[in-house]
Amino acid sequence: MSSNTPEPIPLIEAPKSKLPLIIGIVVAAAVVIGGLAFFLTRDDDSSADLTKVTIGVVGADDPYWKTFQDAAREEGIDLEVKNFGDYNQPNPALSEGELDLNQFQHIIFLADYNVQNDDDLVVLGSTATYPLGLYSSKYKSLDDIKPGETVIVPDDETNQARGLVLLQSKGLIELTDGGTPFSTIKEVDTAASKVKIKAVQASITASSLPDVAAAIINNDFVEDAGLKFEDALATDDPSDPKALPYVNIFAARAEDKDNAIYQKLVKIFQTDEDVQKGVYETSGNTAELVKIPVEDLQKSLEDTEKQVEERQ
Repeated sequence: MSSNTPEPIPLIEAPKSKLPLIIGIVVAAAVVIGGLAFFLTRDDDSSADLTKVTIGVVGADDPYWKTFQDAAREEGIDLEVKNFGDYNQPNPALSEGELDLNQFQHIIFLADYNVQNDDDLVVLGSTATYPLGLYSSKYKSLDDIKPGETVIVPDDETNQARGLVLLQSKGLIELTDGGTPFSTIKEVDTAASKVKIKAVQASITASSLPDVAAAIINNDFVEDAGLKFEDALATDDPSDPKALPYVNIFAARAEDKDNAIYQKLVKIFQTDEDVQKGVYETSGNTAELVKIPVEDLQKSLEDTEKQVEERQ
């Protein structure tokens, strides 16, 4: 017998709430954002664990300084490189605590600064010896320089003496004291010299070239002036044993001479292959990279200081 009872109508499933899905998306997004924030801020957090050191230099745009900063960071040091446009600025800044170290000068320059300013900055390590060059925008040879023309030298005493000795060795001038690390333009025998000498600030020797026959230009300013190292009319020899007082150095305050972090920076500079390669290339492959015992450097500084005092 058939039943007239209608078959049950299937129930239509009620739409599922989207709330759990939305919650899941929000939670997932929060996790992603939180993780991203962790990675973005992790470097900042790690920076807090680095030891901050500020070093003063002349020519901070040289590529090897960035290489040096990266190498220092790998050793736990956050190195700030502060640039100075004048050689007379980094030592006072170091002495007054604006810097922790500086690296721009040779031993004679530091000796003269210490004596003249009654200071006691010390040598922390060596970097390189750079040749000093004579450049010209008018002539291609020393023989082309005419008698009576003017040649410029730096006005700071140490680089001035080195430049004058170079000019004497090339027959352009005669020095009454025979030529020493302390010769000045006062020692130029004008009657016996081929050229006249004028002293200007080291940073503008290159820009003065159009007005003179030639100029002694410090290594730091050669490329900045659009010159090439190989265009020098003459250079001195950085590998000469007598060149020790012209070795460039790291300098620090006397109370920091045993600072382990600063000493680590010196070691990184002297041993990191990329840093050393950068220094050499920046010098136009002219630098003599050196690693001299600190004791020898400091003794040279003290001996040179005595010579400066005796000349006063």
